[in-house]
Amino acid sequence: MSLITLTIDDQKVTVPENLTVLQAAEKLGIEIPALCYDKDLEIVSSCRLCIVEIKGSPKLQTSCSTLVSEGMVVYTESEKVIKMRKTILQLLLDNHPNDCLTCEKSGECLLQRYAYRYDVKFREHNGDRRKVFSDTSSPYILRDSSKCILCSKCVRTCSQVSDRQVLSFAERGFETRIVADADFSLEESKCVSCNRCVSVCPTGALIDRRATSKGRTWEFEIEDVKCKSCQYGCDFEVIKKNGKKVAIRAKKPGTGRPLCLKGRLTTELIHVDNPEQPFTKQDGKFIESSWSEALELTKVIEKIELAEGKNGKGE
Repeated sequence: MSLITLTIDDQKVTVPENLTVLQAAEKLGIEIPALCYDKDLEIVSSCRLCIVEIKGSPKLQTSCSTLVSEGMVVYTESEKVIKMRKTILQLLLDNHPNDCLTCEKSGECLLQRYAYRYDVKFREHNGDRRKVFSDTSSPYILRDSSKCILCSKCVRTCSQVSDRQVLSFAERGFETRIVADADFSLEESKCVSCNRCVSVCPTGALIDRRATSKGRTWEFEIEDVKCKSCQYGCDFEVIKKNGKKVAIRAKKPGTGRPLCLKGRLTTELIHVDNPEQPFTKQDGKFIESSWSEALELTKVIEKIELAEGKNGKGE
């Protein structure tokens, strides 16, 4: 594969020809802000926040989708770029609830991080706002449409697992929103509570419900662990506060790792000091379950007890 040499913010870098400008900038340690980009997902260039100025081009280009070329000169923080990024962020904040102080995502929210970086603040206005819709039907995932920025990360990661594909876009224009199946609640839909969508959401639109109200992100210690339920070995975070293991969270799924509720609950039971009651979905409704039922171990445990009982009688 051919190599390309280009200049980004006055720094030369040589990279393979199939890389994008954003990826080339990462090689130099330059962080180009992006809300919809994820290296493991299809590129859609919808948030436009990763725009850069390329010498000789009359328009700003999205760095996540623009391939490098020989001799290209790129400016990631020019006056023109910063002005446009501020405009994009302001439009997002104008349609976003001003509740950062109480939002579970505070301290980890990308929108919050970039707004701070470019000194963009909430403002009062008489314009329309996104309709508030909170889905509290699932004991595993909280949805708040008022915080959704339509980056489509949740839709794209959900669609990567062929037998799921629960989330999609509905309506058009300003009314565009993310729905589960035919605009069902998560409980009514065929959602399997794997938390793929939660792990990639950049704002507080999707939250791990079992990890809520445990504390603020800056109070936590994080320990990375792997699920041991199957050969995929999905990645999780154990959240510790004041020396206690209070919750776990699924990390972004890797290639070939689908994430699943059974693995999540198994990891929670093993690592959390006081795990909460698990739930299973039956006939489209979540009901409280025993851990053996939730982990599909009831028959296995019965068989073990029977086998050990027989062995005990024979001794």
